[in-house]
Amino acid sequence: MASNGTVKCPSPMKATSNGVFQGDSPLDYALPLAILQICLVLVLTRVLAYLLRPLRQPRVIAEIIGGVLLGPSALGRSQTYLHAVFPERSLTVLDTLANLGLLFFLFLVGLELDPKSLRRTGKKAFSIALAGISVPFVLGIGTSFVLRGSIENDVSEAPFLVFMGVALSITAFPVLARILAELKLLTTDVGRMAMSAAAVNDVAAWILLALAIALSGTGRSPLISLWVFLCGSGFVIGCIIVMLPIFKWMARRCPEGEPVDEIYVCATLGIVLAAGFVTDTIGIHALFGAFVMGILVPHEGPFAGALVEKVEDLVSGIFLPLYFVSSGLKTNVATIHGIQSWGLLVLVIVTACVGKIVGTIAVSLLCKMPFQEALALGILMNTKGLVELIVLNIGKDRGVLSDQTFAIMVLMALFTTFITTPLVIAVYKPAKKLAKSEYKHRTIQGLDMRTQLRTMICFHSTRNIPTLINLVEASRGTGKGEGLCVYAMHLMELSERSSAILMVHKARKNGLPFWNKGRDTDSNQIVVAFEAFEHLSRVSIRPMTAISPISSMDEDICVSAESKRVAMIILPFHKHQRLDGQLETTRAEFRNVNRRVLEHAPCSVGILVDRGLGGSTHVSASNVNLVLTVLFFGGHDDHEALSYGQRMAEHPGISLVVVRFVLDTKAVDEMVRVDMNDFKIAEARAVDDEVINELKEKISNDSTIKYEERVVSSAADTRNCIREYNRCNLFLVGRMPEGELAAALLKGKTECPELGPVGSLLTSQISTSASVLVVQQSHRQLSSHSLASLKEDEQHESTDQGDYDSN
Repeated sequence: MASNGTVKCPSPMKATSNGVFQGDSPLDYALPLAILQICLVLVLTRVLAYLLRPLRQPRVIAEIIGGVLLGPSALGRSQTYLHAVFPERSLTVLDTLANLGLLFFLFLVGLELDPKSLRRTGKKAFSIALAGISVPFVLGIGTSFVLRGSIENDVSEAPFLVFMGVALSITAFPVLARILAELKLLTTDVGRMAMSAAAVNDVAAWILLALAIALSGTGRSPLISLWVFLCGSGFVIGCIIVMLPIFKWMARRCPEGEPVDEIYVCATLGIVLAAGFVTDTIGIHALFGAFVMGILVPHEGPFAGALVEKVEDLVSGIFLPLYFVSSGLKTNVATIHGIQSWGLLVLVIVTACVGKIVGTIAVSLLCKMPFQEALALGILMNTKGLVELIVLNIGKDRGVLSDQTFAIMVLMALFTTFITTPLVIAVYKPAKKLAKSEYKHRTIQGLDMRTQLRTMICFHSTRNIPTLINLVEASRGTGKGEGLCVYAMHLMELSERSSAILMVHKARKNGLPFWNKGRDTDSNQIVVAFEAFEHLSRVSIRPMTAISPISSMDEDICVSAESKRVAMIILPFHKHQRLDGQLETTRAEFRNVNRRVLEHAPCSVGILVDRGLGGSTHVSASNVNLVLTVLFFGGHDDHEALSYGQRMAEHPGISLVVVRFVLDTKAVDEMVRVDMNDFKIAEARAVDDEVINELKEKISNDSTIKYEERVVSSAADTRNCIREYNRCNLFLVGRMPEGELAAALLKGKTECPELGPVGSLLTSQISTSASVLVVQQSHRQLSSHSLASLKEDEQHESTDQGDYDSN
């Protein structure tokens, strides 16, 4: 029997139970209890993330709140719940799983930080980062004296001062990247500056944290802290000397376009665990070893991407939320009671905000940044996140922070991150509308042949590149005028995956010439393809990147089109051609992007149905031999398609066939009547005749353009006529043609209403190997028929989802 002076420890939990039918409760065993805890965490954090999405908050906010709610601050007030779901004897297993997930997550964070980009950081970004660290660090030390005099009397002074300074000076690099992407600021000057400064800040924070951990050791001699710090420095130097060549050798053994050998992935993950063991043995926490290994892995080539792909979904989706619960179980908001405690919370929040924001603004103004941008930058640099929680948890585990101080600091991190998005929206509005005088050429029809044509071509992957390059080649004309300027926009989805931050590096040269882009990561194939074409032609091609969720990608496209003053946006169709010639859905969400761009675009829009225009490779100018067919029914969209076709016919290797469909007067009564009065019909026909007459005048001097007029009596007759031209290379059609014939074609239901009646006919009902470009001319307001077709498109989404095929 135990004496009064001893404490009876709870018996360790067995891994698995024998089942409820044999009298075992699954909550008394480690594995089923861990599964229940994980499921509970996943459900709660995902629900909170969904609820916070309208407020445009990063997922880390939902995870921190979820952890706090599951802890003693909310649900944990019920001792029955706490002892059943999170009993004390299960916390060792929970903490082990959480820290294992965190170990690999910090390896991924290290992969995101490119040392080369840090070396290229300019003086301005470095100065801002230095101010963003030093000012709040000093203020944090000042605040720590107040806290220590009030609630932290029994802790060592030096470790507490450093932990408080580090906690207030941190900027969360991954969280900041997601906030910038959500606010469409990644490619702005403020966004680039914030990311550069945050990357420097992140590295400095880890160095300061290593110092804080070394100082917080329980050894009696100060020499122990010195030995810990020196051994940690020696570990980093040793890894650079030994491990860096090994990782480079592995990367060289993984060529582009081939799967990465599993042995290299397993070896790297094993090295990460070994590095964590070494740094834990030294006394500076296992996380540092994983972080250092992530930084050392080469970022070029497929090796880093394969590591991210293998690790991140399991780690960030399953194990990482456990770390937030582990933190939440240590956070008891009830410990903050009384006027003094709440006053200290306000003091810590004000100190954190003032230190970061004022320090950043002061240096930004000295660097001659506008005040609005400097203020937005200061607010962005005040973002906290996972690294903040790591610092606080290490301080709590090492006895440096009490329960009350820990709760105060967690609430501070939550508050400062939560207010970042609304404050930036309130103070900084970069998307300004261009004056009408600055944006004249919104259509190709209104553009003089000698004036430079500015277009924006969008693509999702390398699949679209050959056809787009051949389309650009066909569009460049003779080169007698000012030529062609193309903005090649890579549409990249910002997902919930942590590796989305890797896309930040692709946005750094946004809109600059390719020769200025340098060696980049994943998009090398795309860069090389466009760069080679630019050298071979007189076309100016500039790369752009849209990094945003699918739901708001159309905003990036429209804003960029307006800022670059383009006359036409060309979008890829949401289906691609299979080997058997049939069209298969690539991603149904791309269809919604196209529909919203058609509705809100500031200029003309073309949707390209790619069937391999010119083959799978770039056709040189001397070898171009393409036949283009414009199907002309009448209306503004057909005028725009015809204007683009005439522009392309300037190219010596292109033949243009313009086919005008005229309704047989005998069949007028049998056709669908258009809902407009006779005067408007006559006026529209007069405009169509004027456009055709201008074309006929041009034909007299240009033998490469042929004009044919086909008299038809019905929609079926029209379809038969169109089939006669199915051997051309490219069809150019208006999205919403006008007149009785077009109305008759529109009468039946179409599979793809966003393509209009003729575009849908060419993609689903007529067998042809020709690509199709469906053109919509820019108007202040779309016609009721055009808007109705886009709304009809929404009704077809559910049927299209069935064809979804993720590539």
